Amino acid sequence: MSLPTTTRQWILTNKPTDLPVLSGSSPTFTLQTHSIPSLQSNQVLLKTLFLSNDPAQRGFISANVDPERLYAPPVPVGSPMVARCLCEVLKSTDDEFKEGDKVLASLGWTEYGILPASACQKIQHIEGVGITQFLGALGMTGLTAFYGITEIARAGKDDAVVVSGAAGATGSMVVQIAKNMLGCKKVVGIAGGADKCKWVESIGADVCLDYKAPGFKEDLIKATDGFVEVYFDNVGGEILDLMLTRMKRHGRIAACGAIAEYNKSDGHGIKNWFEVISNRIEIKGFIIFDYMAKAKEGTEELVKATKDGKIKVDSSNETVVETGFEGVVETWMKLFEGGNRGKLVTKIK
Repeated sequence: MSLPTTTRQWILTNKPTDLPVLSGSSPTFTLQTHSIPSLQSNQVLLKTLFLSNDPAQRGFISANVDPERLYAPPVPVGSPMVARCLCEVLKSTDDEFKEGDKVLASLGWTEYGILPASACQKIQHIEGVGITQFLGALGMTGLTAFYGITEIARAGKDDAVVVSGAAGATGSMVVQIAKNMLGCKKVVGIAGGADKCKWVESIGADVCLDYKAPGFKEDLIKATDGFVEVYFDNVGGEILDLMLTRMKRHGRIAACGAIAEYNKSDGHGIKNWFEVISNRIEIKGFIIFDYMAKAKEGTEELVKATKDGKIKVDSSNETVVETGFEGVVETWMKLFEGGNRGKLVTKIK
């Protein structure tokens, strides 16, 4: 098979202030074709097989964010969209990798690309576990859940825990870790829709509440009777504001995401901030990059829990959408439509 000399890429063309625009005269992204440079020493030529879709990517393209306030460099206009990818090695000039190896790499929204071999991570084989789980439950997403609930929220067996975005990639792992690994006394999930809530309960939540239901606020008050010690926040907005009123004195909040606000130029704002003061609530934001020095240790914990049956890692905790490369952006947008259960993965056909 001849090696590719060109590649299609989704290029950031216009930074959005609200929901990304897919068509019209000023689309957020455009599909372009570019030449692939020659392979140099200690490099690998990669083919993208699967793409990780993550809400955090939205922050890297926002027109409203000061680059100095981001935890990683924003995507410049004219550059490919950033993404974590599962790739196949087509050619290697490094002894560590050979043709056909499957690796994790931050290649971005591109069909083919060249990276230093040192920027790639070879995927380990685990019997009965699909390789796409290393983009989610056993990858950065799982580590975010693990260190967020264990080190930021410091959850333990005597704690009641609420998890928003509980049917999402990170939230569903938090539910399982809190209930099945840490043995928390009660785990309450929050998700959108009855089917998602039923699934969240099947993986460990004592109860999961549908935030779309008319009686959601009353349901949450009932489920958190006596208040809770820990809240793992994946959504921000109105649910975070409401949860400030459901925390015990000296409660801990792990601030992981704010997907409810990502595509809004004017956010909800916090109305219950005095709760933080009067009840001495601890709120701490975190980024998984803070824990990369402990990534190997955390991954080993998650793999062991998977083998022990404490963490459910199968097709039910990921939504894999197969599409041509031209459908990459539309698939990513499903994140903001609630169109996924567990990790949203794009399979390039």
